[in-house]
Amino acid sequence: MQLGPPSSVRPPILLFLSRAAVSPISPENQSRPRYPPSPVTVSPPSSPRAAVAITGPPQNNNPIRKWSPPPQPLPPMASSSPIDAAAADPDPPPNRPTDAPAPITVPSPRAHLHHLLDRRDTPRGTAWEPLRATPAMDGTAAAKPEAKLVAGEAGYVVEDVPHVSDYLPDLPTYPNPLQDNPAYSVVKQYFVDPDDTVCQKIVVHKGGSRGNHFRRAGPRQRVYFESDEVHACIVTCGGLCPGLNTVIREIVCGLSDMYGVTKILGIQGGYRGFYARNTINLTPKSVNDIHKRGGTILGSSRGGHDTMKIVDSIQYRGINQVYVIGGDGSQRGAGVIFEEVRKRGLKVAVAGIPKTIDNDIPVIDKSFGFDSAVEEAQRAINAAHVEAGSAENGIGLVKLMGRYSGFIAHYATLASRDVDCCLIPESPFYLEGEGGLFRYIEKRLKENGHMVIVVAEGAGQKLIAENMKAMGQDASGNALLLDVGLWLSQKINEHFKKNKTTINLKYIDPTYMIRAIPSNASDNVYCTLLAHSVVHGAMAGYTGFTVGQVNGRHCYIPFYRITEKQNKVSITDRMWARLLSSTNQPSFLSKQDVEEAKVEDERTAKLLDGSPSNPKA
Repeated sequence: MQLGPPSSVRPPILLFLSRAAVSPISPENQSRPRYPPSPVTVSPPSSPRAAVAITGPPQNNNPIRKWSPPPQPLPPMASSSPIDAAAADPDPPPNRPTDAPAPITVPSPRAHLHHLLDRRDTPRGTAWEPLRATPAMDGTAAAKPEAKLVAGEAGYVVEDVPHVSDYLPDLPTYPNPLQDNPAYSVVKQYFVDPDDTVCQKIVVHKGGSRGNHFRRAGPRQRVYFESDEVHACIVTCGGLCPGLNTVIREIVCGLSDMYGVTKILGIQGGYRGFYARNTINLTPKSVNDIHKRGGTILGSSRGGHDTMKIVDSIQYRGINQVYVIGGDGSQRGAGVIFEEVRKRGLKVAVAGIPKTIDNDIPVIDKSFGFDSAVEEAQRAINAAHVEAGSAENGIGLVKLMGRYSGFIAHYATLASRDVDCCLIPESPFYLEGEGGLFRYIEKRLKENGHMVIVVAEGAGQKLIAENMKAMGQDASGNALLLDVGLWLSQKINEHFKKNKTTINLKYIDPTYMIRAIPSNASDNVYCTLLAHSVVHGAMAGYTGFTVGQVNGRHCYIPFYRITEKQNKVSITDRMWARLLSSTNQPSFLSKQDVEEAKVEDERTAKLLDGSPSNPKA
């Protein structure tokens, strides 16, 4: 339209222009919602460069706006991901939904943490954090994860988990199919309230801080995936553990029975199965009785994590829900997959179920399979007790699993009451001299005529450290430990042979028997709850999280919280004192050892009960 000089005979021109007609679309505002066309009146200017008065619907309470030719659009940005588009929108439009929360400023438990947005069950309008470099699993420097924190009164802090709407704003939501499921119609209040959280530290003092909380697990009233669009996959990584097949079964049945999902893949052979192995289709019928078997029907392996190949496979296959069952290393790998998925702007929920037979994952009450392992360890201890009691100066030596944490040996000893000495990685011991292991064995043989020793596989490694370097590492990066059971058997035999005392030592190693059994009844129920909780979280759009039981309640925990430190037996608390009272064994600790253990326990308590130490917020 050619605008000429003003004329008294030229009437005003009535045009219907959209916002886009008067504001050129630049790469920065392409993500803004489009407004409907509105009638505006344009008065011809006195010159081609004169201002044009625009009268239309009020914008930001300004009925009259002056428009002049805008500057030239900026060149396109290097990245066009949804995260960049959201971050480039510093001035959101006035009609943004009012239920989208605004950033809040609150004091943090640690000076270097800053609180972010509270993510509810409604779609987000903007990204909750900027795009960051993707951490790598190939030894290169990895970016620290960012904490997503929300604070309330009296020191209340929620360590929230990411959500797909954080980097893909304005996603549609759908009614939860569970509301029409007759099996759940009798439940009085089945859907979890968006404000429900689970406290990490259940014991507090009067006037003290309420402490850290996690998002409570369970079904939400609105979901971010339609049943027909869900294409899920399940992968098991690392070593075996009782209950793996139960978790697989319940994820499949939960997706199918509760949400009507039909496309579920099983990734064979661990992480490398995404790009190097076949997949199998999983249905409720095909997994019906797998919980009665040990191991995993999908197979497992250590290592093989190639982030780009894995995410390429996820994208190529159209997978939008990834369930990773594995230990701390596998959960760390799942966190890297999540970061790459977010970087690419994919609508993919990445969720983990922590698995470790050693029970060495922090924050959570316990890992699935642990009860089954302790129960099976009783069989080996009972056999050792029978062997020792049937011979003169009989010694039964049992080696149990526990690379860095001695929970299996600890709890199996407490449950058995037949054990005379328990050795774990957290409690150093020595052989010779007053108060040493040899003196204690001599005393027990003199008093009872036999004894039972339980040793965790990671105990005593400092005593044989000169040979440890040659062992190397496995594919997961774990140190290949020397067999402390064989070493200790040899040392005990040599000691009594030197003293010309006859002993009958029987060494029992049930390591792989314990981890290969099917889960017991207690673990089967626990695995079911974990599987259903992780399915509810993925369907609700949560991602970058693992599910676990904290103080008896299931909740969603950010990946970094369960990978930043290993859970270990505290040798200064009452549970270890109960064991010492049961076995009557010496503590093998010097005063300096006790003080160092107390300092370490205090540091661990501050780390686990407070805000994360390594991520930035």
